[in-house]
Amino acid sequence: MRALVQRVTEAYVSVDGEVLGQIGPGLVVLVGIARSDGDAHIEYIVSKTVNLRIFEDDEGRFNLSALDVGADLLVISQFTLYADTRRGRRPGFTEAAPPDTASDVFETTLGRFKESGLRVETGRFQAHMHVEIHNDGPVTIMLDSADRGL
Repeated sequence: MRALVQRVTEAYVSVDGEVLGQIGPGLVVLVGIARSDGDAHIEYIVSKTVNLRIFEDDEGRFNLSALDVGADLLVISQFTLYADTRRGRRPGFTEAAPPDTASDVFETTLGRFKESGLRVETGRFQAHMHVEIHNDGPVTIMLDSADRGL
């Protein structure tokens, strides 16, 4: 599982002009799900995301986590995080989980984020979404459960 985590001042996601999720200060989390992802991958990404110290303390240092500051989360499914661009000009997505599997894993992931106690918003799985992100910093971090040997 991969997550591209971006610190934002605000963000929203819409489908066909309808806003489905909107947050104030917090994190946008773009989640890519691989074929082999399961509970251990979900736990790693969720725990790492909500505990990542990328918010500034009173001295301007990255010392506070989303949990510490009560950040909002906008969590969006994005299979393109598993794009393979090694050959040719068209990316391949063979490492990404098929939609039916990815949908179940994504719903479980959303549930785990909600269990953190933070306010969680999302878009619509497998829809063409418009995501407006107002980056703060910018601070953008890539997380990959494969980095933990999972």
